[in-house]
Amino acid sequence: MQVNKNQIEGFFKDLQDQICSALEGIDGKSKFHEDLWQRPQGGGGRTRIIQNGKVFEKGGVNFSAVHGKLPANIKKALGVEKDQFYACGISIVMHPQNVHVPIIHMNTRYFEIESETYWFGGGIDLTPHYIYEDQARFFHQSLKNACDKHSTAYYTKFKKWADDYFYIKHRKETRGVGGIFFDRLNDADGFTKNQRFEFVKDVGQAFVPTYSHLVELNKDKSFSEEQKTWQGLRRGRYVEFNLVYDKGTKFGLDTDGRIESILMSLPQQARWHYNVQTKAGSEESKTLGLLKKDIDWINM
Repeated sequence: MQVNKNQIEGFFKDLQDQICSALEGIDGKSKFHEDLWQRPQGGGGRTRIIQNGKVFEKGGVNFSAVHGKLPANIKKALGVEKDQFYACGISIVMHPQNVHVPIIHMNTRYFEIESETYWFGGGIDLTPHYIYEDQARFFHQSLKNACDKHSTAYYTKFKKWADDYFYIKHRKETRGVGGIFFDRLNDADGFTKNQRFEFVKDVGQAFVPTYSHLVELNKDKSFSEEQKTWQGLRRGRYVEFNLVYDKGTKFGLDTDGRIESILMSLPQQARWHYNVQTKAGSEESKTLGLLKKDIDWINM
C-alpha cells in the first residue's frame, strides 16, 4: 500500500518529538518552548525554540503542515498546472554556545499538488566555525551510510547538490562543509513513493546520533574572546545565505508563512566587520581555505 500524507505527517511529528527530547538531554539546562500556530489560509504547525542553554545559545525544531492555493509566481516556478497544495515537514537549525561546536541544519519535507504530482525534498548540512577535517569526515560518512542503504548513487549525487546549493555566491565560499541536499524525489529512476519515504526517514533519524557525537567532542573545549568574535563573523555568513538564497525562507515569505518560524534559523548574535583579514597559518585562515565545493571529505 502506498504511503499517504497522513502517515508522512505523523512521522515528521514523531521525529520532532524525538529530536527535541535528545537535544534537551544534551543541553542539560534549557527546555524547548512550544508555540502552536494556525495559518489563516490553511494548516499550521508546532514551533519549538530552545534559548540560552548550557550548550545551545539558540535553536529551533519546527514542524508544519500547511495547505491552500499556490501564489501565481510559485505555481509558475514549480511548473505545475493546478494550484491546490499540501506541504509538511520538519526544519532544524542549532546555534551552539561553544565556538568549536558546529551549526547544524536539517530539513525533510513532503509536497504535493492535488491530483497532479508529489515530491520529497530536504537535506542535512554542517557549518563549523572552525573546520576539523576528522569531524567533517565523520559527518559525511554518517550521511553516506544513510544514503547507501537505499542507493549507492545517492550520496555522490546529493553531496554535489548540497555543495552547489549551500554556496554563498557573493562571497565565493560554501556555507560550511556541506552534506546532502535533494529535491523533487518522486516516482522516477525506478523508485517508488514508499522507497523515497524510507530514505527520507533514514536521513531524519541520522540527525541525533550524528550531531550528538559532534557536540560531545567539542562542547567542553575552551575558547578565547577572539575566537568568539570569529564565531560571530561566521554566523553572519550563515545569515547572509538564509536571507539571500535559501528557497525555504523565500517559500515561507511568499506564502504568508509565520514569520517567527521562518526566521528561527537566525542566530541571536552575529557580526559583520569591515574587510576582515585572517592571519596566514591561523585556524581561521585554514577554515576559509576549506570552504570550497567538491571536497572529498571521506577520502581526503
